[in-house]
This record gives sequence, C-alpha cells and structure tokens, in this order.
Amino acid sequence: MSCEMNRREMLARGLGTAGALVAGGLHTARGAEEAPASQLQADKSAEAPSSPVAIEKCDSFDPQVFRKSLDKTFDLIGGIDDMVRGKTVTIKINLTGMKWDPLGGMPAYETYQTHPNTVAALCASLADAGAKRMVVVENLYWDRPMEQTLIDSGWNLNAIKSAGDHKVTFEDTRHRGPFPAYSRFKVPWNGFIYPAFDLNARFEKTDVLISLAKLKQHACAGITGAVKNFFGITPCSLYGNDAPNENPLSHRTRMFHSGNKSVPDGVPAEVDNDLPRTSVVRVPRIVADIWGARPAELNIVEGIRTISGGEGYWNRGVAIVDPKVLITGRNGVCVDAVSTAVMGFDPQAAHSQFPFQGDNHLRLLAEMGMGTNDVSRIEIAGVPLKDAVYRFQPGRTG
Repeated sequence: MSCEMNRREMLARGLGTAGALVAGGLHTARGAEEAPASQLQADKSAEAPSSPVAIEKCDSFDPQVFRKSLDKTFDLIGGIDDMVRGKTVTIKINLTGMKWDPLGGMPAYETYQTHPNTVAALCASLADAGAKRMVVVENLYWDRPMEQTLIDSGWNLNAIKSAGDHKVTFEDTRHRGPFPAYSRFKVPWNGFIYPAFDLNARFEKTDVLISLAKLKQHACAGITGAVKNFFGITPCSLYGNDAPNENPLSHRTRMFHSGNKSVPDGVPAEVDNDLPRTSVVRVPRIVADIWGARPAELNIVEGIRTISGGEGYWNRGVAIVDPKVLITGRNGVCVDAVSTAVMGFDPQAAHSQFPFQGDNHLRLLAEMGMGTNDVSRIEIAGVPLKDAVYRFQPGRTG
C-alpha cells in the first residue's frame, strides 16, 4: 500500500496528516513512477560542504541531564557563544499532528513530539551564552494563542521562561501573525517543485535559526530530522488545504502531498516539471526546496525517546524506542546524514531504497551542494558512530 492510499484512508477517517506503514514498516509502491534525478543541475555531491557533527548519549528528559549533554555537543562543535551573543534566536520545534493523542500511554511530547524540557534546557544554554531574545515557533492548527495550546497539552511555560532568563516568547507561524507582510525566500537552484516560499517574517527577522528536531522515521520522507522539521515553517495560511486563509485550521496535503491545489495568487507557483504527483516524490523534493530557501544555522536532533516506523501515532506499526542519543551540528544535511546512520540506515541510499520509500531528500540536497550526506566525509565528535547506532528497523528495499 502506498503512502497516498493510506493518507486518503486516514483523512477520510478524520485522523489528520498521515502516511503509510505496512506490516510494521514503511513500504513503497512507486514502481514505474520513479522520479528522475535533476537533469538541469550539475551534481555537486563531491564538493558539498562538510561540517562537524557531535554525538552524545543522553538517557533522560530531565532538563539538567539534557542540558549537560547538550552543552557537551555545543563544545564539540566549537561552542555557540559567538553565534548567539546579543542575538535574537528563533527555535523551530516539532509538534507534528492535528491531534496530539497519547502513544503507548505516554503524552505526545514523551514520544513523537519535542519535549518541553529540551526546550527549557536549550533556552537556558542560549541565555547563558548571551542570547538577547529567544522565540519558540511552530505552525499549529488551532484558533487560540500558542501558549494556551501548549499549557493545555501539559507544557510548563513558566519553567521554560525562567530557564531562558525570561527572554523567551512563543509564536505560531501558521499565518502572517503580527507582521504586515510575509517574507520571500528563494531556492538557490530554482526549486525541484517550488522556486521560492513566502514565510512568516519571523524567519527573516531573526539572527539565528535553530532546528530542534526529533529523531524519527517518516511515512513520506523516509526520516525526520533537522531538515524535515522545516516542512513546518511553511504557513498553512498560504499552503494549507483551506488557503488563502489567515486563520487556517488545516494541513498541506492537497497542495504539497498530492499537488491538487495551486498556491494563492501572488505566491510563487510550482515550476514546470513532469514529476509524478505522489507524496513520496513531492514531499522529499519540497522538503529539499524549503531547506534550500531557509536553512537553519544550528541543528539539534533529539533521540532520547522517540518512535520507529513513522512520525506519529497515526502511522501503522509505530513502536516506542529509546536510542538515548543527541546529535548536534551547524550544517543540517550533515547532521541528518549522521542521524540517519545512527538509525541504522544509509544516508546515501538511492531513491526508493529503504527507509526512503520515495526520493531521498538528503541525496537531493547533497547534489545541490547544501551539505554532504557522505558520513565518511563528516568529522564526528563525541561518542563514536558505531557506539551510537540504534537500529530502528531491519533494512529493506521498497
């Protein structure tokens, strides 16, 4: 069963955005719909930049324990003081899903979403490093303030604000928000699907952008990490099912996953292409386009406790796993290459090779020169890769 088939089934049941898992594992049904590699751009993989990535073990969401491991990773990549001192720092978290149902008897933040304690620890580190302001952002689906949504979900916002020396605010970037206009970010290679994106201006009006991601698989993109986390920076007001709408309450499946909806007037439209209109082709390529348009300056992938087999409770066959690992670096492609290897997968896998049931967005980004996905070219500090590997699922091809 393909990702699209299962997605339609789940949408019909009102379960929000979803992919497909078959027999406990991700599976592809692309066959003759194999998308061609870009024929318009030279492959820059060999000279794609490499940046150090740090791996540390962390066995608890306790904020003090997490901060100790986090600070170790920062030290191993050269520190963050010069990067954030006196700066506005924006933190993109991962609160995937239109419903935040428990999984395995645990709240969403204990399994498939960002844990509030990791936000508190990060804000404490940033405050101590001299950050002027910290803005925690996510694209949500409710007509109420982001802070109220988080409080209702069990987050202790006072603890986070206190940890960040009361310099922490929260913003929902699902729409234009308080800004008079959107900011436009262009894709350097003119895009696989989109040549540019109009985003909430917070992604421009910040000095440092951090991706605080969860280590997971993904039903359409293969893996979730720092890069896939940025799928959520695109405002649903412009790219959602009910766009254009400055009070959006729906996801992006019609436009991004299936290509059955066009962007509103004035928003950069899709480039001409003959790619299959399937989510396993479109989603990875849109992920690559978004990252090309607005990459993060610092990337943190948390895998203390997470899930295998998908990105949320709605995926069939997901299981709670405890890799107890933290991965940090400046280049998101390099960080996700190491994260993929930690999961026991090949970050250089060909398109449609497990876990990438469709296109491998890390391979696409390496070809565009955004960062290497070749782990042998990446300097790994801290825990050796071989000691950090936690195999999420047996390898297989689609």
